[in-house]
Amino acid sequence: MRSKNLVALGLAVALCLTGCGGGTKTAETTGAGAETTGQAAPESKAETESPSSEAKVYPAGTVTFYMNGNPQFRQQYFETWLENHRDVAPEVSVEFVQVESNADAREKITMTALSGAVEDLPDAVFLDRLNLMDLVQAGLLVDETEFLTPLAEKMVDGALTEGMVSGKMYGLPDSVRPQLLMYNKEIFDKYEIDPASMDTIDGYIEAGRQLKEKSGGETYLSWIGSNNMTWKCWGRRGLMPQANAKVWDEEGNVIIGSDEGTKLALGALDTMYSEGLLMRVEMYDPALYDAINSQKIATFDIGAYWDEFMRQNCQATAGQWRVMSAPAFKEVGKAGAPVSSYMCIVEKGEDSVYKELIEQMWYDFTFDTESRQAWVNSMEEQNAPYTNPISLEMLEDDFWKEPSDYYGGQSFREWEGLTLQNGANNMIVTAQDAEGDEIISAEIEKYVAGDQTMEEAIANMDKNLKAKIGKAEIVD
Repeated sequence: MRSKNLVALGLAVALCLTGCGGGTKTAETTGAGAETTGQAAPESKAETESPSSEAKVYPAGTVTFYMNGNPQFRQQYFETWLENHRDVAPEVSVEFVQVESNADAREKITMTALSGAVEDLPDAVFLDRLNLMDLVQAGLLVDETEFLTPLAEKMVDGALTEGMVSGKMYGLPDSVRPQLLMYNKEIFDKYEIDPASMDTIDGYIEAGRQLKEKSGGETYLSWIGSNNMTWKCWGRRGLMPQANAKVWDEEGNVIIGSDEGTKLALGALDTMYSEGLLMRVEMYDPALYDAINSQKIATFDIGAYWDEFMRQNCQATAGQWRVMSAPAFKEVGKAGAPVSSYMCIVEKGEDSVYKELIEQMWYDFTFDTESRQAWVNSMEEQNAPYTNPISLEMLEDDFWKEPSDYYGGQSFREWEGLTLQNGANNMIVTAQDAEGDEIISAEIEKYVAGDQTMEEAIANMDKNLKAKIGKAEIVD
């Protein structure tokens, strides 16, 4: 059945999101019949502990998720879970639909609700805070406060924070991952450069200068691209929070043009690019992987999610890479800011028949050690992505400190946790940031193309944010 109130709410916000970011390609679907994992099928220990573990039998159908990246691997866990719980879901299957980005998922859900086709909405979606906030304002996500409150003390610090809006919890925490520094140790050994010198931004830039000089310009410190990934990776998730930079003040006024943190963050990016320390190549492009495999790029100051793309596409340099905390600005003294991801249940009114089933699957993925480790072992065998758990009890297990061959015996799992220490605070997220990021990114793209200086880019960001948005709405 369709929910008129839901469509009305979707319409209200969709009208103000038409200029927001996100992909336009047709989403690829990973079918529910995709190959399952070879993992064991343990009974869920969490089954009798979860707040929603009543013996309810769910109707036949498909539970649909929207997720970017490589959703087929997460689908494997849920397929196995359903096979082990046919007593409550005898004829239920799961389907993960691949979307280009969190923004793409948000746009698809908003436009589907706007059209009135509530039955075509997914049952759940994986989101970051920015896009979660937009859908909350549209009334398109389920309030999970009652379900999550008794579980808060079982999770790592900050797991719930980015999924809260106006004191209510809308996101089932999926991961809390650090911004960190990956570097090719073999390259640094070859040119006799001490990786420890990269603990500060100044030291990081100096390492890039030495790489350029000693390699005759053949090896770059890192990358820069001509699309929105430069702002996303280097800006919003990288240098900006590390520099305590601000786009808006506490009242929502635009201050990016006068903000000292912004000048510090984007000034560092300008120094690296203008001095030829960054290879111009697009993120996720085959040319980037070729450059990595041929040792032309030495480092990535990036989110921990990049691990999965490295392992999948850069096996020629397996064993050469190491991990350390992201470099800090000496003026601020903070490492990279964590990035949280949430699984959010979509508000479908009377069509939300799988809400409690999704909560149970999330609970077991989050707190059931045996099934989670079985899935991770399967991911290792497939060279597939996975994240550290957010369960405090689960993290105590030595399993999460095992060495990785890809990182030369260093435990990436352990260092993913260690690099969360001394993390910077994330930038304030407002209801206008989806549109604001497009405005900012456009000026960064002009800068990369050589059409303006960084000083001009910052001034234009400020001018255009004031003209097109004015004052942002700060949402707690």
